Amino acid sequence: MLKSNVDKATGFEKRFESIDTVVFENSTAASKSVAQQIAALIKSKQENNESCILGLATGSTPKGLYAELVRLHKEEGLSFKNVITFNLDEYYPMEPDSINSYVRFMKELLLDHVDILPENYNIPDGTLTKEQIAGYCATYEDKIEALGGIDLQILGIGGNGHIGFNESGSLQNSKTRLVALDHITRVAASKDFSGLNNTPRTAITLGVKKIMEAKQVILMAWGEGKANIVKASAEGPVTNQIPASFLQEHDNAVYVLDKESSSKLTRINRPWLVEKIEWTDKLTRKAVLGLALDLKKPILKLTDADYIENGMSDLLADSGPAYDINIKIFNKLQNTITGWPGGKPNADDSNRPERAEPARKRVLIFSPHPDDDIISMGGTFMRLQEQGHEVHVAYQTSGNIAVADDEALRFARFVIDYNDKFGIKSVEAENIYKKSIEFLKNKKNSEIDIPEVRHLKGLIRKGEARATSNFVGLTDDQIHFMELPFYETGTIEKKPLGAEDIQLTMDLIDKIKPHQIYAAGDLADPHGTHKVCLDAIFEAVKNLKSKDYMDDCWVWLYRGAWQEWGIDEIEMAVPMSPDQVLAKRHGIFKHQSQKDGVVFQGSDAREFWQRAEDRNQETAILYDQLGMSCYAAMEAFVRWEF
Repeated sequence: MLKSNVDKATGFEKRFESIDTVVFENSTAASKSVAQQIAALIKSKQENNESCILGLATGSTPKGLYAELVRLHKEEGLSFKNVITFNLDEYYPMEPDSINSYVRFMKELLLDHVDILPENYNIPDGTLTKEQIAGYCATYEDKIEALGGIDLQILGIGGNGHIGFNESGSLQNSKTRLVALDHITRVAASKDFSGLNNTPRTAITLGVKKIMEAKQVILMAWGEGKANIVKASAEGPVTNQIPASFLQEHDNAVYVLDKESSSKLTRINRPWLVEKIEWTDKLTRKAVLGLALDLKKPILKLTDADYIENGMSDLLADSGPAYDINIKIFNKLQNTITGWPGGKPNADDSNRPERAEPARKRVLIFSPHPDDDIISMGGTFMRLQEQGHEVHVAYQTSGNIAVADDEALRFARFVIDYNDKFGIKSVEAENIYKKSIEFLKNKKNSEIDIPEVRHLKGLIRKGEARATSNFVGLTDDQIHFMELPFYETGTIEKKPLGAEDIQLTMDLIDKIKPHQIYAAGDLADPHGTHKVCLDAIFEAVKNLKSKDYMDDCWVWLYRGAWQEWGIDEIEMAVPMSPDQVLAKRHGIFKHQSQKDGVVFQGSDAREFWQRAEDRNQETAILYDQLGMSCYAAMEAFVRWEF
């Protein structure tokens, strides 16, 4: 049985959730709990001299699970000799030794590190001819049948609700088969294939019918990016448009979630609709702002009837009438707005997000990639500089994998032409150019760039970042290129956060002794670069907290081009005029390698400057709708207390 120290849905809450959900503090704790359950199942089968039939998934979600299973084998003697596994899917066509093959994925993360017998693991074959696939799929299912079915099936969930590669539209009786991949699925996978054009269009997947026949199913989901689809599949109707919703009809299925992926579930997002709660300031603000937006009313126009009719009569009874609650929340929201992100000198700061003193602050902006600073908080960045603060920016990674090959060749050619023009003889430059062009000409899809190409791509992004910081007004001694080691693998797959990453971060903070730190607070992907960079900052700050200067250091979290803080979470909102919006756009334009054909575009076809402007405008519109002043755009921040 899964045990969580956070919470589990109980009776009354199931009026909203139609499937068991267990929420853990984070994906690490959740993965360890699932691993313990798998270990217990394996051992119980061993005691009865039986095989344990596991259905396994791939992708980023089960990585922590497999790491814990390997640890249990190596450190606690868990044997896999009685385990037989069946993987859900494989891209088609796909060679087993390809860098993106699920055969390679499973061997590198699990199978090569435990004592499972080679004949006991089964992964769909991506090398078959199309004529062979139907017969192969039937045999794959027959093999599962002959073993008595799957004892425990592990699943992830796609952004469109797919399980395995059973995309939207898949039927409950669907069998193992070749499927066409949804555009959303391909976009999500495109980062692994260096762009959408290289991403497979088809895959072989275990059918929904076999998944539903498993004796037990555990679906795991991590990160805010999965929150909406988790809610839809757990609380919405059973529909083939969201295949994960079929699990509502399974008699032994559970969702295992971290806090972020569970954040939209009604019992967590709006607990006052589920049970009687203690109305804290945080919950009151969340409820009132949500009510105002739902009813499309400014805060000050909410009535007693609005509260009563929307499940908030307890709040009205505790703190009402509506007028009093409205005024309190209106003032709190209004006090988040400031044109002085570094604090307004010689002013009453009792109701301001930032301190007035010291009037000139040392500010350290951490940027995970070389453009996150300007994209996510460019207006605030410029305002801090204009208002006389000592602003430093630290680019945590090189961002080299996000540069297209033709961009790298263009810059390599420039060096050769530059040398020719000015009569500079450089055999080394010639050799690097020749080696790079030879490699890129013959480069296979998803092949790791040679070091010369990676360094060249890193220099391109470094130059763009420096140009942006110079545009804002920083001098070179205020610009820091950290090149954290965890990132420098040449692939999407990064190394875990290490002691050197944390030490480099500590050293920079200790050197600058900032009054303000700005960091990217994106949590959508718990395995993503932003999250690892944030963890490095958190660890560094915790390790340095005994230093005297840290008593005066505040940490502000911003978000990226894809999302914004919830209106109830925002603690500082920095407004921008139309001219400031335009200036920010020009700063973003310095990153030419990230325009007009970005390597990792994601599911959003807009360019980064468009995403940023739209997001900042949407934040301003929310403030306007709630009855605040109307601005062209706003950047939002949340303070992290350590």
